[in-house]
Amino acid sequence: MVWSPNREALRGRVAVVAGATRGAGRGSAAALGEAGATVVCTGRSTRSTRSDYNRAETIEETAELVTHLGGTGIAVAVDHLEPDQVKKLAEKIWKDHGHIDVLVNDIWGAELLKGGPADWNTPIWEHNLDNGLRILRLAIDTHLITSHHLLPLLIDKPGGLLVEVTDGTADYNASHYRISVFYDLAKVAINRLAFSQGHELEPYGATAVAITPGWLRSEIMLDNFGVSEENWRDAIRTTAGQNQPAAPADFALSESPRYLGRAVVALTADPDRARWNKKSVSSGQLATEYGFKDIDGSQPDIWRYIVEIRERGLDVNPDDYR
Repeated sequence: MVWSPNREALRGRVAVVAGATRGAGRGSAAALGEAGATVVCTGRSTRSTRSDYNRAETIEETAELVTHLGGTGIAVAVDHLEPDQVKKLAEKIWKDHGHIDVLVNDIWGAELLKGGPADWNTPIWEHNLDNGLRILRLAIDTHLITSHHLLPLLIDKPGGLLVEVTDGTADYNASHYRISVFYDLAKVAINRLAFSQGHELEPYGATAVAITPGWLRSEIMLDNFGVSEENWRDAIRTTAGQNQPAAPADFALSESPRYLGRAVVALTADPDRARWNKKSVSSGQLATEYGFKDIDGSQPDIWRYIVEIRERGLDVNPDDYR
């Protein structure tokens, strides 16, 4: 049986996706939209103001996509490092909607500061300190500021869901060094943030969960490999005149940003979502639990593949984990 999203699953629910411009944020907003939710899409990239990335994606585009998919998309320009701006966002949401059912904290903005593979594994004493501290501000301070101002709108009645988006589960990150001291700390901190906020939300009947995507086919990633969502598999094929593929073979287990978004929808729609409180999970793990599929009808689970196959030096077809 072919899986398809329930277009009415979240009709009447109000969601905020902080960091909705692109990547997992846009994917989360889109999936919430295809489930019928009203989605407030925030970020720094607008049609009149570009963020540090200087890319074309905007929060207005994300909001329009939400509406096109069946929800109601609302774009609000916010720099989540500025407490006064987030406070004004909270006041606007309270005035317009009175409540938040789900908050997705996907703020990042440090992709350029993280650098590419040639920059990874740079020891802290050689790493640019200003850049490293900026990574932490963008990755952690933004989440703290956002939760401080928006969670009061989530706990005014039971059932609210907070999703913290990170890279890597708590179990995986606990035993694996991630790129640099600064990046490592940022991603570990967000998993712990879901745990600690879950502790504080629990008495109010609300739930906090950390979710990691797998190898995300973000707009930036697709551009890096010179492909689009329509032909992304071409990135793992040897191109004319080259002896090496543009992307490693396990890019075959990559996932669209919508996949993580459908994980958010599944959690939001689950009346027993509190069983996930304080936990750190992956999109692939939740797909197995809830049965949703990626936009191509598959269920990629690259984290399970990494642990069971790649780290053991085994050789299997990656599609077996799709």
